[in-house]
Amino acid sequence: MEGVPLRRRPFVILGIAGSLRRASFNRALLRVAAAEVPQDVVLEPFDIAPIPLFNQDVLDAGAPESVRALKERLSAADALLIATPEYNYSVPGVLKNAIDWCSRPPRESAIRGKPTGIMGASPGRFATVRSQHALRQVLMGCVTPVMLDPQVLVDRADTKFDAAGNLTDPEVRKFVRALVAALVDWARQMPRQ
Repeated sequence: MEGVPLRRRPFVILGIAGSLRRASFNRALLRVAAAEVPQDVVLEPFDIAPIPLFNQDVLDAGAPESVRALKERLSAADALLIATPEYNYSVPGVLKNAIDWCSRPPRESAIRGKPTGIMGASPGRFATVRSQHALRQVLMGCVTPVMLDPQVLVDRADTKFDAAGNLTDPEVRKFVRALVAALVDWARQMPRQ
């Protein structure tokens, strides 16, 4: 129809929290990000809890439905945002496991070339510095570009979220808003894979 503007598809960010705990600070951080996305952008969370441990024998027999769903959603998304806790100076096993599934088989990798942002929250005073560093190394092995700046490293998270998981620190909200806006701008400049 003439005169009717075409509606653009929204820019989609797939959000993954590296913690399975329902009251996780990182799940809460993803909710903050979803509320702070720019106009015409949506953040769709994906729960990695149903993803089984990676096993090549299982993949050879056909990827489980939960893995197929993750890979389909990631392939369709314009960008990926990961909120990671820090376990023993590194990335939680469940998060690494989900990434392993997404990257295999290599010719069908859903994560290769996907513009990715990282943030994290922890009750510790060093936030998630080490886990974010370790995650960057894992993603480098997947040929996944990771935005370097701005960084969101939420320390003493137990003092920045209330008992219901609501963020109470306006500075953290400002940092998350800046990260999401920068991720969208950066991803829009990258050539589509």
